[in-house]
Amino acid sequence: MTHPLPSPARPLRIGTRGSPLALAQAHETRRRLMAAHALPEQAFQIVVIKVSGDDRTLIAADRPLKEIGNKGLFTREIEEALLAGTIDIAVHSMKDMPTAQPEGLVLDCYLPREDVRDAFVSPSVESLADLPAGAVVGSSSLRRRAQLANRRPDLRLVEFRGNVQTRLQKLNDGVATATFLAMAGLNRLGLAHVARGAIDPEDMLPAVAQGAIGIERRSADAGTAELLAPIHDLPTGQRLAAERSFLARLDGSCETPIAGLAVIEGGALWLRGEILAPDGSRAIRGERRGPLAEGAAIGADLAQGLMAEAGPGFFAWKG
Repeated sequence: MTHPLPSPARPLRIGTRGSPLALAQAHETRRRLMAAHALPEQAFQIVVIKVSGDDRTLIAADRPLKEIGNKGLFTREIEEALLAGTIDIAVHSMKDMPTAQPEGLVLDCYLPREDVRDAFVSPSVESLADLPAGAVVGSSSLRRRAQLANRRPDLRLVEFRGNVQTRLQKLNDGVATATFLAMAGLNRLGLAHVARGAIDPEDMLPAVAQGAIGIERRSADAGTAELLAPIHDLPTGQRLAAERSFLARLDGSCETPIAGLAVIEGGALWLRGEILAPDGSRAIRGERRGPLAEGAAIGADLAQGLMAEAGPGFFAWKG
C-alpha cells in the first residue's frame, strides 16, 4: 500500500445500520479486510448509524415504504456521515441502494454474492404451492407482493415490515401464514433453517442486486480505494453492472415492482428482467445475453425493450 494502513490508534471507521443483518455484513467486511491486510480487529471500528427505514414507530405501524419516502430510506443518513467524514466506508445491502450515489461518493467494491433466491417461510405450510386459497401472506416488498398477486391471485397480501427477527416473530404471532425473506440474509444470520425452501428464480425472479454487499467510499479517498481493492469480487461487480443499469433505466425504486438477475454463463452475461403492475395484473419479462464488459449496455437495452412492450403508465396500472 502506498497509503498508511489502519491501526488500533487510527482505525478505519465502518458505517452501518444497526440491524442484526446489517451488523453481520459489517463484520464480514471487517473480517475480509483483516485477512487481506493481516490487520487486527482493533484496526477497524464499526459505527452504527440510525436510518429512517429503521424507525420503530414506522415498522410497528406496518406503513408501506412508499408512504415514508423510498429512495435512500436505508442509506441517506449513512451517506451523510460518509460525506461529513465521521465514517470512512459504508457497508450496504445492495438491493437497498439507489442507482445513483451522491456527488463525492462511489460504490466500486462488492463482496462475493450470497444466495440470490427468495426464501419461503411459514410455521405451518411447506411451500408456496401448498398455501390454501385466501391464506394471508405478509411482505413489505412491492416486488414480492406483485409477483405473488400475479402468480397466486387467490392469496391475501398484507404489509409486513421489520428486520428478519421482527418478521419471524410476526409469523409466530399469527399475523400471517407465510412470508418471504432473502436466503442471503438468513444465511448470513445463521438462520437458513427457518426457510421451508428457496424459490427458484425461474418461479420468482429476485430483486435487483439481492444477496450482494456493497462498500461505499468517498471518491477522492485514494487510500481507502487501495485498501478495498483486494476484497472486491469482480464477478459480482460484473453482474451488478447489468442489473443496476437495468434498474436505473427503469428509474426503479422501492415503489416499482421490478425483478432482475444477471448470471455469468459460458464467459458471457445472461440477464433476465421482469416488470409488474403494482397490483400484479400484468407482468412483462425478457432477457438479454452479451459480453461481460458490456453489462451496463445490456441492462439498459433490456429495460428499454420491456418499457416499449409495457407502454406508458405501466407502473400505475390497476387492472
